[in-house]
Amino acid sequence: MARPKKNGTYLNVCIDSSIYDRLDRFSEDAGQAKTVAVERALTLYLDEYDEKQRILKEIDEGKNNG
Repeated sequence: MARPKKNGTYLNVCIDSSIYDRLDRFSEDAGQAKTVAVERALTLYLDEYDEKQRILKEIDEGKNNG
């Protein structure tokens, strides 16, 4: 039975070869596809970024209200 198609968008990037090699080794060690590894890494990074932006906004709002 075929896997259902993923609701996704293609992303073509040119990354440093040493980073690609690390990603390749990581994917092999973790037993997951490079796509999954990159999606998880980007999600973690973007979640952290969003949280930092939320905190900075709260601090800025506190300064403007104080």
